[in-house]
Amino acid sequence: MKIKKAVIPVAGLGTRFLPATKTVPKELLPIVDIPAIQYVVQEAVDSGISEVIFVTGRGKDSIEDHFDEAPELEQVLEGRGQTETVKNLRRIAEMIEVVSVRQKRPLGLGHAVLCARDLVGDEPFAVFLSDDLIDASVPCMRQLVEIFEEKKESVIALRRVPEQEVQKYGIVQGKQLSNRLYEVEDMVEKPRPQEAPSRMAIIGRYILRPEIFSFLEKVSSGKGGEIQLTDGISQLARRKKVYGYEFEGEHYDIGDKLGFVRATVAYALKRAELKEALKEYLRTVISNK
Repeated sequence: MKIKKAVIPVAGLGTRFLPATKTVPKELLPIVDIPAIQYVVQEAVDSGISEVIFVTGRGKDSIEDHFDEAPELEQVLEGRGQTETVKNLRRIAEMIEVVSVRQKRPLGLGHAVLCARDLVGDEPFAVFLSDDLIDASVPCMRQLVEIFEEKKESVIALRRVPEQEVQKYGIVQGKQLSNRLYEVEDMVEKPRPQEAPSRMAIIGRYILRPEIFSFLEKVSSGKGGEIQLTDGISQLARRKKVYGYEFEGEHYDIGDKLGFVRATVAYALKRAELKEALKEYLRTVISNK
């Protein structure tokens, strides 16, 4: 079974980044000069996925537009002799097939995934959360795909977090099978530190078998009155094996302002034309504090 489809929920309002997100979807906020969502879609492409399903909401049409052709803009750029920019725009439009489905009410991540059921069909699929950027030599989703191809069961990405941060994540309970691989037995959404079963946090990459949809249909509203994806996966884990993999790579939570700034600096430092000047600027800023 190959993983051919990815579901990317993008219906959120992005209220933590107001006023910037009043008219611009948070997924299009740039990390240097590349929208955050483009990094996520590129990870899907680099992991062998051929179709992205955006679960959108009102005002999010511009996300799909970003991955569409822009002939009028290209014509203007070509007239100015900016042929390399035109090539880059065309590469974005050609990188993957994009379709969308609307999540009409904000009923949670589990509900967003359920909205994609008809487009996914009866096959395993990937889920990417666009608030999570993962910089890795082997794409994080590719790491999960390799586990799935061996185990043929659902796999979720894990990262060990400090005790004081467990309340920000879904936390797994399970047994360690090898250096990075776990068999998930249960999971708790955003527990208090004293109630957390471990410090292994679920990060926004999943490969799920299609059986997850039948569990999400029956999940009761959890924290915040929303249908939680973790509740559906927890029920799935009681009937089929679910694995967790502690991925290799650097994780940036860009749904958080500090995480967004960290990602911007880190990705800028990877750019040859920015690296040295930025390092010098950062040294100057630090020395003046």
